[in-house]
Amino acid sequence: TGWQDWYAEVDRELRVLTDRCEQVFVFGLSMGGALSLRLAAKHGDAISGLVLVNPANKVHGLSAYALPVARHLVRTTKGVADDIALPGSHEVGYTKVPLHAAHSLRKFFRLVDGELPQVTQPVVLLHSPQDHVVPPADSARILSRISSTDVSEILLEQSYHVATLDHDAERIFDESYRFIGRLAPNVGMKGSTSGG
Repeated sequence: TGWQDWYAEVDRELRVLTDRCEQVFVFGLSMGGALSLRLAAKHGDAISGLVLVNPANKVHGLSAYALPVARHLVRTTKGVADDIALPGSHEVGYTKVPLHAAHSLRKFFRLVDGELPQVTQPVVLLHSPQDHVVPPADSARILSRISSTDVSEILLEQSYHVATLDHDAERIFDESYRFIGRLAPNVGMKGSTSGG
């Protein structure tokens, strides 16, 4: 699969949610952050806000330059999982990554980077200074290029990349809840009289 497949899935699910809900907030971790940013750029007011955790914006290092050729020579590379500081916490992840998919991801990041100025929704961006997968420079670039005026940047000092399973997990959930509560204090399902 490639980025078109991944994006088509989240785009389809957003359309389902906008049919059912008065407001939709989109959350994304790592590559999910890039998918969330593209949704925001493409769907504008259909998205009420974004919560991004260690969002990825670029393939870094030598692999970025080697991918266009290496994908024809090598099928897979070692998977990325478990960049977590909290002892005993583990992430379920792929043991291998197909290089064709990694190359597609590289193209997707470039596409999303060009669309960042179209992102105008409120944003909470939480990132870890000690992320061994996505460097903090990605968060800085995203923050410098989006057009949102309601932006909160929160450092996750105690966590690595998979911060939602790490020391700062509760803080992420609390900040997310506060963000949604501020922007949508009384929102529920369309046609519902109760919250939800």
